[in-house]
Amino acid sequence: MRKNSVIAWSLVVALGGFLFGFDTAVISGAEKSIQAYWNLNVFEHGLTVSIALIGTVLGSLLGSIPSDKFGRKKTLFLVAALYLLSSLGTALATNWFVFLAFRLLGGFGVGISSVTAPIYISEISPANSRGRLVGLFQFNVVLGILISYLSNYIIGQGGDGSWRWMLGIQAVPSAIFYVLIFLVPESPRWLVLHKDRKEEALAVLKRINPLNCHEELASISNAQKSHKSNEKLLSKKYKFPITLAVLFAIFNQVSGINAIIYYAPRIFEMAGLGAHTSLLSTVGIGMVNFTFTLIAIGFIDKIGRRTLMLIGSIGLILSLGLVSNTFFSGNFSGMAITFYLMIYIAFFAFSQGAVIWVFISEIFPNEVRAKGQTLGSFTHWIMAAIVAFSFPYFAEKLGGGTTFMFFSAMMVLQLLFVWRLMPETKGKSLEQIEHNMMMH
Repeated sequence: MRKNSVIAWSLVVALGGFLFGFDTAVISGAEKSIQAYWNLNVFEHGLTVSIALIGTVLGSLLGSIPSDKFGRKKTLFLVAALYLLSSLGTALATNWFVFLAFRLLGGFGVGISSVTAPIYISEISPANSRGRLVGLFQFNVVLGILISYLSNYIIGQGGDGSWRWMLGIQAVPSAIFYVLIFLVPESPRWLVLHKDRKEEALAVLKRINPLNCHEELASISNAQKSHKSNEKLLSKKYKFPITLAVLFAIFNQVSGINAIIYYAPRIFEMAGLGAHTSLLSTVGIGMVNFTFTLIAIGFIDKIGRRTLMLIGSIGLILSLGLVSNTFFSGNFSGMAITFYLMIYIAFFAFSQGAVIWVFISEIFPNEVRAKGQTLGSFTHWIMAAIVAFSFPYFAEKLGGGTTFMFFSAMMVLQLLFVWRLMPETKGKSLEQIEHNMMMH
């Protein structure tokens, strides 16, 4: 019963990841029709596509405020409401500025979700299965992207007005998410550390594990006593987890992942493939991403976060190097580029993709976890924006060979970071990890 309850709560909260992925990718099927509907120029079109990313950056920056002040559960209600409003608002909008406002709200939901959902799952999960359970969030992000592509394809058969249905269909999972949040309890760690409501926390801990609930409560309470009630994240004692979170988030993006996800058809066309084959190859990348994220979730608590990252870093260096070399050769097959990028996506999903939200949600002490997750998430999204906006320019000016060589070189630095700095967190309680972090 204990195990089933925690899995059920984690699955509900991970739906925030599904909506995160769906909301991020759904615009890809609608953007051409939206451009035609409002007769948008190049700048307006770019703003329409990217404004959700701006909202995501803002949401990730501010996400810790409601999460700490009002609780993880109430913040998840807010996230569900933002997704619901965004989907209905964009589907019904007849004014471009109104449309932008609702897309911005959806991005805001994505940013807050990337802070709150991993924190919540990490705080209710037993140490021996925390990696798998938090990994459900990333799995659902990838699933949401895939389902949005499939949904766009099916709805897109309906003609010019189908873009409204593409965006509006998200209201269904958003409403389901909102209702299901009523079934999950508040995080016991938030109840103790932010409200000192120990009896309520104990009731939740009993549902998680009745055998050691009192010891767990004592451990959380002891961690509470050793810290001030309103800790600031940017202090010397948190230097090590801050360094880990910021570098991890930077390396996640300078691997080139968002450049490849956002611009896959363009990359394949650069490699000489036709438009139809490029779109088909993009679907293949989505399938590989989904499959290897699922595989990684099965391994993350067995072989550990650090081992996944070591394997992944080596694979990323080699696959990106092969892509770069193929572009440099000048005599290349588009199918070879496609094959190497599939390998790249497999290694990324198996390592960085699966590990990032798990690792960042674990490494900060209880009282600054939301602020730490905000820092990691904000760094991730700022870097995502920089890479997404700069990739077309550098790809055109420098060519595919130099651009992918840069990504490969960054993964060499990531390998050194994992080897020299990254600690293993598998199988340890959050309080044990906190103790180890504070020793640095």
